[in-house]
Amino acid sequence: MTNAAWIKELPVAHRGYHDLNNAIWENTLSAFSRAVEAGFAIECDLHYASDGVPVIFHDEDLERLCNLKVDVRERTSQELGLISVGGTKDKVPTLKQLLKLVQGKVPLVLELKGREADDEGFAEAVLEVLEGYEGKVALMSFDHWLLKDLKDLNAPYPVGLTANGNTAEEYATHEKAMELGLDFISYYYAELPNPFITGQRDKGIPVITWTVRDEQARKQTFENADQMTFEGFDPRAAV
Repeated sequence: MTNAAWIKELPVAHRGYHDLNNAIWENTLSAFSRAVEAGFAIECDLHYASDGVPVIFHDEDLERLCNLKVDVRERTSQELGLISVGGTKDKVPTLKQLLKLVQGKVPLVLELKGREADDEGFAEAVLEVLEGYEGKVALMSFDHWLLKDLKDLNAPYPVGLTANGNTAEEYATHEKAMELGLDFISYYYAELPNPFITGQRDKGIPVITWTVRDEQARKQTFENADQMTFEGFDPRAAV
């Protein structure tokens, strides 16, 4: 296992420190720059463009953010890099662009957005871009096959499970994923506390939550986990 204790240290800005897509949109270089300036860790989402390049985007298609009914995986990273996000000057960025911007100034928590039977080479491509990067990086996913790929490739970064659920069946699925030797967990705050997370924390596994948007969620996080992934407010001003 890889030490992921550092993930507890800073609030994690969900898809960067955006302003709920008013002027500064999610998963853009502007949102990431703002997070660096504020000193927050950055969470963002990775998809696999058609040219095998990891790009930063949450949805499977471009409709919500770019007003285009296009599958993100049907475009190359160069094509995506010409498409405006939210009508702003920001375009769809690559992982490489994020690394160049951040330069190790704040930690990165990268979520791989998988598509079953269509992810061959995805984990390898992410690790290739990260090679030589000097800064704290953690990788996570809901998708167990991508977590397995990362572990099989001996990823030199903490690898974590992104998850939710509050049934015995879901807990069993999560336990199975943890058998891969995962290093941390990102869990939905509203389904805490639960026996799965309590058991993992008892083993020393760091737990962060998603996505905290108000004081009640913040309180619930710090009663049951170690750190929050947040959006829509400034944690430095929270009481």
